[in-house]
Parts: sequence; structure tokens; C-alpha cells
Amino acid sequence: MREAFQPYTYRQHMITKDYEVFHYRSTYMETVALHHHDFYEIYLLLGGKVEYIVENRLYQMRPGDIMLVSPLELHQARISTGADAYERIVLWVERSFLERLSSPRTSLTRCFDASQSGHSNLMRPTPALSADFRRRMEELGNLRSQEGYGCDLLADSCLTQLLVKLNLAAQNTDAAPPNYSSDQVVDAVLEYINRHYNDPLSLDSLSERFFISKYHLLRKFDHQVGTTVHRYIQQKRLLNARQLLVSGVAPNEVCQYCGFGDYTNFYRAFKAEYHMTPREFVQFAKNNPGAKFGN
Repeated sequence: MREAFQPYTYRQHMITKDYEVFHYRSTYMETVALHHHDFYEIYLLLGGKVEYIVENRLYQMRPGDIMLVSPLELHQARISTGADAYERIVLWVERSFLERLSSPRTSLTRCFDASQSGHSNLMRPTPALSADFRRRMEELGNLRSQEGYGCDLLADSCLTQLLVKLNLAAQNTDAAPPNYSSDQVVDAVLEYINRHYNDPLSLDSLSERFFISKYHLLRKFDHQVGTTVHRYIQQKRLLNARQLLVSGVAPNEVCQYCGFGDYTNFYRAFKAEYHMTPREFVQFAKNNPGAKFGN
């Protein structure tokens, strides 16, 4: 990286092919809303106090920890203000690029795979290993910012070595994965929403189904998931709507499949979230088949 730190951007989509690297340091940071994107994210915390939410799991991070976020997982960093500056290195990697770097013998996406035994979004490497990951990510950023002979190949090699190391560390069964907190009621509500997002859902109906007051459900939900029940339902519906649109389903059919009720509600929600109408998104996806769609 040409500069020690980069100015922070709230952009949640990739504009560079294959991967992007960021090194941020903030003395004040506003909350970033719960969001998702269509690429892998590797987040190394260097300083500050952070709670990190991934779907229904709330992790307490420490400097040196690494967070692994898969495509389409809803996630959010909650930053506590204090004397310590909030510093992190963030790496975004396109799905297809990571698959191309993999081989029949070695899948570099394994560390992101929730179906693997003992999987955790949070890695807590030893201080020495964490320092090694930091060195490799900083080197990757420096190579990525240069245009000299061979820098592109060296950067790809550096990224491959980093991901091999991450996967080996994730497979270390001697180290117990860091714990995360959750609430049984919220877990049950989330599971129900994920299975029935295309049905009529509301705070009232969920509180009745799970025998909990609306107030307590809202409080528990915000603590664990980082957003309101309504916002989470809408995010899930939009996420699935976007995938259906890319696969060729007509917008008026997607509206019904994803539980929006009528096209006007779907249109407004989609445009507010992605800054384009459903039909504009379909056209954009056709014209840009390799685009990385983020939130």
C-alpha cells in the first residue's frame, strides 16, 4: 500500500477485479448497518474493541483475531468508542477468483465452509501466527498497489500463500474455536424467518408464535442480530430476490416468491437497498456477467 492507511469508504461492492485490500485506522467510526455482499471477506482486527455479528452469532473480538465472512452472510461490526483507535485490514476476494486459485486437491474456500466440522467465522491465531497474517496482508496490499514488472504475479502468489495458511490454521483441531453468544429464542425466530421468508411475517405474528412480548423480542433481536426484525426479514427477502433475478426469474414473479405481497412494495424496497430498480438490475446483470453484486 502506498500509504499507511486509506480513507474509509462505506462502499460495500468491489470495483477492482478479483480482490481488494484495505488498511483502515479510525479514531471515530459510525455504525455500519447489517449488510451482505457477493464475495468473501477476511477481516483482521489490529486495534479497538469490536463485537462482530454474522447471521445469528455474536462474536467478541480481540486485536489479532480474524473474521471470515462468506458471500451472502449478513454481518455487522459493532465498534465501541474509546481511547483505542479502531484499526483493521480487510481483504475482499471474488468467489470465482478464489475458485480459480484452488485445485482439485486444495480448496481455498474450505475455511469459509460452515458445513466443515468445528467451523467458526472467528479465528484466534497465536500472536506469532497473527503477526504473520498481518505481514502477508500488508505485503499483498503493497504489491496490489504497484504496477511494476511481475507485481501482479507476485500479488497472486502472496494471496495464495495467505489463503493456504488461513485454511491450515482453520483446520487446526488442537485449538478450540472461540465461543460466540446467542439466544435460544432469537435462534428459533431466525430459523423460522429463513424458512418462511416468503410467507406473511410481522413482529406481532412472531411474538405470538414464540410466546414472547414484542418489546423483549425487539431487544433480544437487536442485541444478537444488530438490526430490527422488520429489517432482517426485508434483507433476507431482498437477498433471495436478487439471486432469483440473476437466475432469470421475472421481477413480478420474484415479488410473489419472496413475500413482498405486491410489486410496489418490492420495487421500493429493492431500489432503496440497491439504488436501482429490479428491471435495471436485471439489465445490469446481463450486461455485466462478471459483476460482484454487493449491498
